[in-house]
Amino acid sequence: MSIKVGLRRWISSSSNLAKNMAQELNNSSSTTSKGGNNKSYWPSVLRWIPTSTDHIVDAEKRLLSLVKTPYTQEMVNIGSGPPGSKVRWFRSTSNEPRFINTVTFNSKEGAPTLVMVHGYAASQGFFFRNFDALAQHFKVIAIDQLGWGGSSRPDFTCKSTEETEAWFIDSLEEWRKAKNLSNFVLLGHSFGGYIAAKYALKHPEHVQHLILVGPAGFSAESDKSERLTKFQETWKGAVLNHLWESNFTPMKIVRGLGPFGPNLVRKYTSARFGQYSTGEVLAEEESTLLTDYVYHTLAAKASGELCLKHIFSFGAFARSPLLQRSSEWKVPTTFIYGFQDWMDYKGADAARKNMTVPCEIIRVPQAGHFVFLDNAKGFHSAVLHACRRLLPPNPANYPLEEGVTSV
Repeated sequence: MSIKVGLRRWISSSSNLAKNMAQELNNSSSTTSKGGNNKSYWPSVLRWIPTSTDHIVDAEKRLLSLVKTPYTQEMVNIGSGPPGSKVRWFRSTSNEPRFINTVTFNSKEGAPTLVMVHGYAASQGFFFRNFDALAQHFKVIAIDQLGWGGSSRPDFTCKSTEETEAWFIDSLEEWRKAKNLSNFVLLGHSFGGYIAAKYALKHPEHVQHLILVGPAGFSAESDKSERLTKFQETWKGAVLNHLWESNFTPMKIVRGLGPFGPNLVRKYTSARFGQYSTGEVLAEEESTLLTDYVYHTLAAKASGELCLKHIFSFGAFARSPLLQRSSEWKVPTTFIYGFQDWMDYKGADAARKNMTVPCEIIRVPQAGHFVFLDNAKGFHSAVLHACRRLLPPNPANYPLEEGVTSV
């Protein structure tokens, strides 16, 4: 499914009622927790949006109960803004410290560190099928980006692409400092891949290897197809483009539906990772726990989600494309795509031609955009193969799974 089709589906399913309700809910009074999420003291059954900070934390714990490797969870204090900056995270009306929700899995002493960054409308729990396998080889650390999941959700009032990128890149850098990390493998999925790549461009000295999983942001608006251009000239295209520029996100629909929101999320997860799965279908318990987790992370206060229009133009074309900076790449990079990923690996191939560092593109069969959920074994083999020079005892021990190909 193309991104244009996907965008039309979620936007066209919305209504002015949902938009108005979401706006009203965003403006409603609430108390703020340490993590910066909206928290209500009303019982869930009496709230229009049946969620809270406690719900997010509890849903995360239930989902990660499927993981056998012991882990620690912490809220890492990143302060109130970049050192020396006159803005807080960013343009927030408060100078209170912000926190990044972090989970760290037990590992063998001396294992390389792998930092995992989720994509748009997601959070670190999406990697629940991968933690056990990867923790056998790495010190795995997964985070919720600022404004997502269980991390702080400051008011988002960034006004430009540059400022929006800084929101994520600088908060990640402050997190790195707080965790005292110096050399690590950085893995980012989709929008998280875009942020990981931008981080590596700005702070290459800290990244040993960059792994971009179905990354967004390589194509520019100039790559827009003639068909999409013509569609934007129609009244429907104009309406959808207006909604995009108005920052009307899928999460507003979930909030607008109130107590019916969980059912909408349930239908999505059941379809995407069930009947329409491109790979291994989620077990009933996995589906139930993931659905619950996804709902609570999506329905919480709008924050990081509002980055969308500043990073991408309508159709998800990057306003500051990674392809234009490929010649500046300083970190060895591996791209991982599912065979059925709607993100086209050809963007990575075009970037590779301009890179002066080692670069490999790996494609995983029976997998779409969520390759790490669709074909976990294939994904794990791709990650290990990518990092074979950092892992003991020799590169020959990390072959690609059957069907996984390097292109």
